[in-house]
Parts: sequence; structure tokens; C-alpha cells
Amino acid sequence: MTAPVTTDTDLDEAPVDGGRPAARRFGLLAVALAVLVGLLLGYAGGLLTPTITRPGESSPEAGFARDMSSHHAQAVEMGLMAFQQGQDPEVRQIGGDIATGQQGEIGTMQTWLRSWKLDPTGDQAPMAWMPDGAQSVKNGLMPGMATPEEMAKLRSAKGREFDLLFLQMMIKHHIGGVHMLDAVLEQGHDDDVLAVAQVMKNTQQTDLTNLVAAQKRLGGRP
Repeated sequence: MTAPVTTDTDLDEAPVDGGRPAARRFGLLAVALAVLVGLLLGYAGGLLTPTITRPGESSPEAGFARDMSSHHAQAVEMGLMAFQQGQDPEVRQIGGDIATGQQGEIGTMQTWLRSWKLDPTGDQAPMAWMPDGAQSVKNGLMPGMATPEEMAKLRSAKGREFDLLFLQMMIKHHIGGVHMLDAVLEQGHDDDVLAVAQVMKNTQQTDLTNLVAAQKRLGGRP
């Protein structure tokens, strides 16, 4: 999923951070570079996965890698939007951290699939690898994912309204992600996948603590 493109002119005209748009533009470029570096590091990390025994086409590992890559892609888009559009400094920081971290994890998961000789997408429906997969998918969306209408509303929001909407949506998104991580930790057998999934879960739970604290500080409702 591609994040919305913002031109340098737009950034020059935006009265952000006390009239210092150049600093924000530099910051956005730095985060974009960090996202790219994270992706490359994720690919490198994924290459370290042993291939003596490879998860198969219908394995929980393959389903997880495919579905979580798509799930993460939306979080990366939302995180970049928060870094670029957020009014609150902590919201911008959280957004940048989520975007860079989850882009790197996408790289790892896509490298797994290649090392397992599997396509990035499979024939199974989303979440079919989970016991409650059919019930978890709502209107074609995996747990916690925002609808196109919700994403459009986030893009158009400004100031405090944007900050609170981002926090609300990302909390929901992370809760859905943790649900998927719990499933692969319970069903998976590949040690490397399980180790990375546990790190992902720990990170997302820490993110949730920070997201909820920021939401309360800004006066938002759960």
C-alpha cells in the first residue's frame, strides 16, 4: 500500500513546528530513509533464516508472513502520515517509529517467503491459517485494519483531530496485530519465525502502552 505523496512545496507552505517547515521536510526525508534502511535490514535478517526445513504453502508460517506483511503495510502508511501531519511531537515520534520498525519486519517476512520458495501471495483467503480466521475477517479486512473510508478521513484530518484519530486507529490496528501474533506463536513450528513473532508482539505491546498514554494525555476516549 502506497503512502500519499506530499510535494516539497506543500511542506514549504505548512506552518509546522513554530514556522520551521524546512526542519520538518528534513525530518520527513530522514524517516523515509530510515524506512528504506529498515526494509533492507529486514531483508538481510530474513536471509539468515535456515532453509533445511521450509514451511509449506499452507503452513501457519506462510499464511502469517503474507497476511502480516499486508497488515504492516497499512501501519507503515499510517505511521508516515502521523510523522508528516501530526501536531503533537509524541504522535509524530510514535508514527515514525512504527513506520520504520514495521517496514523492516515486512522485509524479513518477504525474505522468508522467497527462501521458502513461496510466492508473496497465495491461493488461500486472508487469515485461513488461523482457527478463527473466517470470523476474524470483516468486510475483507484483517483484524484491526482500517477501511478505505477511515484512511481517507485520517488523510484529511488536521491538528488535534488528526492526532486523536491516528491514536484511535493505531490502537485498534495493533490489537488486531497482536491477535495474529498470538495465533502464529501458538500454531507455528519454525524457530526463527517464532522468535521474530515474539519480538513483534513485545514491540506492539510497548507501542500500545505509549499509544494509550498519549491518547489519555490528549483527552481522547478509548
